[in-house]
Amino acid sequence: MTAEYSPAVLRTRPVATGHWRAFLAVAKHLNFRAAADELALTQSAVSRQIQALEEEVGVPLFLRHTRAVELTSAGAQLQRAVGPALERMDAAVRLVRQTAGRRSVAITTWASFASMWLIPRMEEFQRDNPGIDIRIDASDVQVDLDTSDVDLALRYAMPAGATQGGIRLFGEQLAVVASPWLLKSGKPLRTPADVAQFTLIEAGDAHRTHHLEYLSWRRWFDTRDLTMLQPQRWLYFNYAHQIVQAALAGQGLALARMPLIADALAAGDLVEVLPGHRIDSPLAYWLMVGPRSAQRPEIKAFCAWLQVQAEATRQAIGDVPDPDLNDNLDGA
Repeated sequence: MTAEYSPAVLRTRPVATGHWRAFLAVAKHLNFRAAADELALTQSAVSRQIQALEEEVGVPLFLRHTRAVELTSAGAQLQRAVGPALERMDAAVRLVRQTAGRRSVAITTWASFASMWLIPRMEEFQRDNPGIDIRIDASDVQVDLDTSDVDLALRYAMPAGATQGGIRLFGEQLAVVASPWLLKSGKPLRTPADVAQFTLIEAGDAHRTHHLEYLSWRRWFDTRDLTMLQPQRWLYFNYAHQIVQAALAGQGLALARMPLIADALAAGDLVEVLPGHRIDSPLAYWLMVGPRSAQRPEIKAFCAWLQVQAEATRQAIGDVPDPDLNDNLDGA
């Protein structure tokens, strides 16, 4: 028998949070059994919670078919509203638990930057701050600092809305680099056109993603009037650290980001060839601080340390910020 819902029986009291969790689980799986498994409840208990929620709201939220469940338009509307609200609530609870226990700093960044720049420097911070735990989430997915339990974001972007309020750590140039033993192959490498005698290493999606066009060999060719140049062969990778690893292994020449290879150049593991032929990139590296985290002492300590490290990188790569940009170098 189908339940009937009437505006006359609509209630105004708040709905229990457990009902909403059951609702979101069923809406995600569109299956009562799977939702019950996720919530560690019985299927009948989840069904009762959904029925109670529909009675509270006053309209059906799901269409029950013989072997499937479907959201109604009202159910879809509530899913869009309730999901983010519960996520924010859960994030707040995690933050309270975190600050009530050990001091910690949670950082989101992308994998290449974490492995090539951040992690190699972390030992110093950990040595000087033994009571602070560090959690690094290396992902290409941009995390919302307003709603997540992440404290800091290290991002790679052009100066724009995505970096508003951020602290500019450093910009970048692109340099042609190779392993020392590759350069002993005997092939001449004295002019830009000479790179055609080598395998050139590049990001596989450099010509499909707008901002990666700035990092491409084709752009380097164009700025040197070598538009028709074709190398001996191409070697493509998905990530910056893979490109550099291939160059370190002597597999070809890489057009690499100076901030990420400064240490390898200083150690002699890579050699910059054609040093007078770097190209500028409009992208920069930014520090974003979550609004709920900014005043915590451990966050302040990490940000201060991070800016010292960034200054060392700026010195190493000769980075001179554009004075017209709101670089916020001192972390206003």
